[in-house]
Amino acid sequence: MIVVLAKDISPHDAEMVRLYLKDRGFTVRDQAFGDAALLGAAGKGQMDIRELSLLPGVERVAATSKPYELASRETRSEDSIVSIGPVKIGGARISVIAGPCAVESREQIAETAAMVRESGAVMLRGGAYKPRTSPYAFQGLGMKGLEYMKAAAELYNMPIVTEVVSPELAEKMKELTDMFQIGARNMQNFELLKKVGSLGKPVLLKRGPSATIEEWLLSAEYLLASGTRDVVLCERGIRTFETYTRNTLDISAIPVVKALSHLPVIVDPSHAVGIRDKVAPAALAAIAAGADGLTIEVHPNPDAALSDGPQSLYPAQFESLMRDIEALSPVVGKELLRTPNIDVSASAGRASAVVSEKIAFSGESGAFAEQALIRAFGEEAARLQTDSFNAVFDAVLDGSAAFGVIPLENSLVGSVHENYDLLIRYPDIAISGEIKLRIVHCLIANKDATLDSIKIVRSHPQGFAQCRDFLAGHPDWQLETWSNTASAVMSIAQEAGKDAILSVAAIASESAAKAWCLKTLKTGVETDPRNYTRFVIIARRQGDGVRIPPSMGQQTPDKASLVFSVKDEPGSLYRCLKILSEEGINLSKLESRPILGQPWNYMFYVDVSIPESGDVFEKALAKFKAQAGNFNFLGRYRASL
Repeated sequence: MIVVLAKDISPHDAEMVRLYLKDRGFTVRDQAFGDAALLGAAGKGQMDIRELSLLPGVERVAATSKPYELASRETRSEDSIVSIGPVKIGGARISVIAGPCAVESREQIAETAAMVRESGAVMLRGGAYKPRTSPYAFQGLGMKGLEYMKAAAELYNMPIVTEVVSPELAEKMKELTDMFQIGARNMQNFELLKKVGSLGKPVLLKRGPSATIEEWLLSAEYLLASGTRDVVLCERGIRTFETYTRNTLDISAIPVVKALSHLPVIVDPSHAVGIRDKVAPAALAAIAAGADGLTIEVHPNPDAALSDGPQSLYPAQFESLMRDIEALSPVVGKELLRTPNIDVSASAGRASAVVSEKIAFSGESGAFAEQALIRAFGEEAARLQTDSFNAVFDAVLDGSAAFGVIPLENSLVGSVHENYDLLIRYPDIAISGEIKLRIVHCLIANKDATLDSIKIVRSHPQGFAQCRDFLAGHPDWQLETWSNTASAVMSIAQEAGKDAILSVAAIASESAAKAWCLKTLKTGVETDPRNYTRFVIIARRQGDGVRIPPSMGQQTPDKASLVFSVKDEPGSLYRCLKILSEEGINLSKLESRPILGQPWNYMFYVDVSIPESGDVFEKALAKFKAQAGNFNFLGRYRASL
C-alpha cells in the first residue's frame, strides 16, 4: 500500500504515521515520487484503511492490487515522463537513442555520435562494460571507453546511456553517465538494482530474455523503492522456440505494460531481431504499438564491429529509418523529439529561461491547439490560454508569450482563413515551425447523458464541418457555434448541475473530455479518419529572422510561406509562378483570398519547398519580389511530415 502525505505535514505527524504502520506489522519505506512524499507499506500487517486515512497529515491511501505498487498505474494514473538533460522520454514525443553496441575507440564513438546526431538521435548509447556469453569476446574498454563516450556526447548536447554490470562499478560510473542501463541478463540482479536505484539517476531497465511482464515490473519496483524516481522500461525481445531471429519481439507487451504501469516504454529492435535488415520494420511496428521511443545500434562500419555487427545499422540505414519514424509519428498522435544541437556548457545559462516562457494557444484545456503545443514544446511547457486567435497574435506581439500555436489548414475542410488574414495584419510576426496533428473528434456529454437524450451539440464551425456525415445522421439536433471545441466542452462541465445539460453534447477531442471529467459518448465522429490539421508556430520577428522553437532549432528549414498580389494584366500570375519553376522551386500550395477593404482584388497564398542550396532560393525570391505586386514573406520553417 502507498500512503500519500500532505505537502505541509509536520515531522512529528509523519513519524506518527510511520509508527502506526510499524505497530501493525508493516515494513515502512520513505519514497519521494515527483512532488509527493510517500510512505510505502509492505508485508502482511493488518489495519483499517479508513482509520489510517484520518491520521493528521495523510492526504490519501492507495491500496493497490499489484505487487509493484510504485510502478503501478493504480498509484499514478497519468503517464510519467523521464527527463535526462534536454531529453524527455514519454508523453507526446518519440525519443530515439542510438550508438554502437560497444565503445571501441575514441575515434569510433566520436564518428558515430556525429552521424546519429545529424540524423536526429537525441541520446548516445554504447557499452563500456560488456557482459558477453563467451569469456573470450570483447568485454569493452571500461572506464576509458566511458570517458570517450562522454566527451563525444558533450560535443552534440547528447546525454549518454550505458550499461552497468556490478554494484561496485555503479559508484565509479555515476559521474560520467547520465542514465544507467540494466541489461537483460541483470534484470533480476537485485543487489545491482538496489545499488543503482539508490544513486538516484535515471535508469533504462531491459526486460530479461525469459522474464514475465510482472517480473519485469517488479524489477522496476526495486529501482523505485531504492530511491530513483525515473525508470524507463525497455522491451528487447524474449526467448522462444523461434531461432530465425535472435529473439522474439513481444510487440503485445507495449500496450499491456502501458496499461499496467505509468512508466515510459521504449523498444530495442536491434537486440529483438538481431538482423540488420529487419531492424527498421520492427522499429516502426513498435512505434505503431505505442512505444515512447527506440534504442538502435548504429556503427560507422558494422562489418568491422567488435560486438553485434550483424544487427548494427549502417548510418544511411539509420537516417532512412529516422525519416520513416518522423512520417509515422503523427499517425499515432506523437512527434519525433528534437533537441538543440549546442554545447551543454554554453547553453546552461539559457536553458532555464526557455522553459519558463509561455506558449499561447486559443481554447481551454484539452483543445487540439494545446495538443499541438505539447507535441512541439513538451508537457512541461508553460501555457497561456486565450479566447481567440487574435489574442494569440497579441500575446506574441506584446511579449506575453514567446510563441503561439494556431491552426492554419485542415485536410477535410481547407484553410483557416481567419489566421491567414491575421498573418497579414501582424507583419511583425512570422511562422517559425509546423506541426501536423491527427484530429479525432468525439461526442462528449455529461456522465448521465445518452445518445438518445442529446438535442443540442456545441462545437467550433470547423468541428461541425469535419463531422458533417455524422451530424447528417441526426438532423433533429440543434447546432450551437462556440469559439473553439474545448470551450464547448467546458460549457457543459460548468452547467453540469442543471437537468437540461443531459440534452447537450459537444464535439471535441478526447483530451478535452478528460480535462473536464466528462463522458465520451462516441469516438471518431469525423467524416474521414484521414483528418489532419496543420498547426503553425508563430513568433515575433527578430531583424531578418525569427526565433525558432527549441525542439526545432537544429532542423534546416525546407519550406516557406509567401503572400503576394499581381498586376491586373494578362499573364501576371503566370510570370510569377514561372520564376519558381525555372529556379527549381516546388510549389505545394496556391490559394487566393480577397484583399481586405478592396473588393474583387485578391492576394495569393503560396507554400514552396526550399532547395538544399539556400542561394538558389534567395535568388528566386529576389526575382519573385520584383515581379509580384505587394509581397509578404510569412516565414521559413521545417515542414512536418
